[in-house]
Amino acid sequence: MTEMTALQKKWAEERSAEQKVQEDEQQLRPENMDASVLDRIPKPTGWRIVVLPFRPPKKSKGGIVLADQAVERQQIATVCGYVVATGPLAYADKEKFPEGPWCQKGDWIVFGRYAGARIGIDGGEIRILNDDEVLAKISDPEDIAHMV
Repeated sequence: MTEMTALQKKWAEERSAEQKVQEDEQQLRPENMDASVLDRIPKPTGWRIVVLPFRPPKKSKGGIVLADQAVERQQIATVCGYVVATGPLAYADKEKFPEGPWCQKGDWIVFGRYAGARIGIDGGEIRILNDDEVLAKISDPEDIAHMV
């Protein structure tokens, strides 16, 4: 077997780094949440909503791999999230919500930057918001700029 050249070694390292980035991006994403992950997430009580904040990609549109610190700051500063669960009393007040719920499980929403309680869990963080802290419902979090 022939030995790899320096260029081939570099390409192999880049490929493995790219695969690691892709694996990291798969952690705690809404589309990858199975029953075991959902069982570990706290169940909201009362009028609260559990939201998984949007995780920006670790690679820019131009192909530049972003530093972990930059991605982490973007995730902390994000105002978008995926509704994982709602409490039993969320949107139950007909006076406050005469048109019904503002969001439901499976929706992408926008909330205030400092809204809710941040709770660290394995692989990221979740937020627990009150039902009236939802500002808007969106179809794709990529449409919102996530600047720090």
